[in-house]
Amino acid sequence: MRVDGDEGIRIGIDLGGTKIAGLALLPGGRTLPEVRMPTPREDYGATLDAIQQIVARLEAGAGARGTVGVGMPGSISPATGLVQNANSTWLNGRPFDRDLANRLQRPVRLANDANCFALSEATDGAAAGARSVFGVILGTGCGGGLVIGGRLVDGPRGIAGEWGHNPLPWATPDECPGPRCWCGRPGCIEAWVCGPALESDYARAAGERLASPEIGSRAAAGESAARETLARHASRLARSLAHVVNMLDPEVIVLGGGLSQMQHLYLVLPELMAPHVFSDSPGFDIRPPVWGDASGARGAARLSAAPVESGPAPVGSTS
Repeated sequence: MRVDGDEGIRIGIDLGGTKIAGLALLPGGRTLPEVRMPTPREDYGATLDAIQQIVARLEAGAGARGTVGVGMPGSISPATGLVQNANSTWLNGRPFDRDLANRLQRPVRLANDANCFALSEATDGAAAGARSVFGVILGTGCGGGLVIGGRLVDGPRGIAGEWGHNPLPWATPDECPGPRCWCGRPGCIEAWVCGPALESDYARAAGERLASPEIGSRAAAGESAARETLARHASRLARSLAHVVNMLDPEVIVLGGGLSQMQHLYLVLPELMAPHVFSDSPGFDIRPPVWGDASGARGAARLSAAPVESGPAPVGSTS
């Protein structure tokens, strides 16, 4: 397939902890098939190589050169220009945006992966048309992104939406001080509600470690340990989302990541959140994603044209 070079393509890369996925948005809303590679964990140079290879394969498929956006764990610190807060810790302290721009020989736009997810779902996904959207990633970590009026809100420190590194709200005595998060603090929301946290909770209760989908299957079959694990997780997630609602009051919340496939969450969360929200209008609009695990790359592809509140200019540009 060849694309008219005057029209161009938009390439989006979703840099995850276990995989790197890339796709190209073509004129008229078409997409090229997704390209995936395993993430070279603990290897910064190989990570740059992998992204460069994915971009090259997508451009070869389109027969055109494209803009490039990357959704990444953590963010680029406006103070230092280096990666901060990435749970893919081999990125931290690196000039990732500058190195990638040099590799690709063009400007690149980077944003937190949850921001890219929120932008995708707010643009043409589950929350299209909503004025304010909070996008949640519930996978190996717990991220969040905020889009208001079609504008991605990044903040002057590049950390808007980092709800997962606040303490679990309204913690019960048996939840204190809480498990230690990778960031070094005890009791972070991420350490309670991400996929590995759900699996660890079940392991403590049942004496064996299972993947989250299997825990869900056992709960559906009536196993008490699995059902109680899902109930504890839903309570913690509901309290955490209620905390976000009290601060931001988003019109729509979209769940993403592997745990977003657990359908019981959409049924139980609104009722569990209600007692903790400072309002007499307890209805909450919580939706699954339209674009699934492709949403992060789709949002990254849109970064080149997306307005950003207090976000950095594309690296390699003169603006």
